[in-house]
Amino acid sequence: MSQEPTAPSGYVNPETVARPFARLGWIAFWLQLALSSLPILLMLYVVLRSPTSASGRGVDLREYVALGGLLVLLFTTWWCYRYTRIAKRMLDPESRPSSASVIRTLWIGVVASCLGAFISALLLLTAVVRLLIVFMLAPQGGVPVIHTASDDRARWVSALDMVDLFTMVLTITVELVVLAFSLWLLFKMIGWAVGYDRAAGGATALDEGAAALQAQ
Repeated sequence: MSQEPTAPSGYVNPETVARPFARLGWIAFWLQLALSSLPILLMLYVVLRSPTSASGRGVDLREYVALGGLLVLLFTTWWCYRYTRIAKRMLDPESRPSSASVIRTLWIGVVASCLGAFISALLLLTAVVRLLIVFMLAPQGGVPVIHTASDDRARWVSALDMVDLFTMVLTITVELVVLAFSLWLLFKMIGWAVGYDRAAGGATALDEGAAALQAQ
């Protein structure tokens, strides 16, 4: 039975640090890729099956915000892939990043995930409010399933609206999952920082401070 390589006391084996980065990085990457592609396929199906359901709505500020949320999702997907590359570099003594560089990368992932979750929550809130207004203005007996009138298209409720809601729910879910992964890695890396830098052969902040005191 093989034993996991150990590091001297006060040191953290870089393999121990790289393992969760690779595992959680790949999980978050494929999760975002899968959950972001599903709403796109549904939207294409709705548009191709009933092109008139998406006509006449125009492009408003909400669409630009949604585009920004999509760009943030693409960025966090690429950033999670970056975690896996960091894990690979940790195993190579020649290109091993410092703990400060890794922590900085994780903070960027945390901020990007928070921004993506905030945008998705904002879009979800506006979409729910719009649907609430539409149903409040409709007769209390219900609304017709098929509406072909050319006037007052703002009061339409179509399958595309449901796809929008589904997309926002999936987006905010995956952003919160990525945020949880990034925060967990960040807290673990902060605890590992001193031992990781010592094992990597670099001077830590504590070592530099002790050396400065001895020099005085």
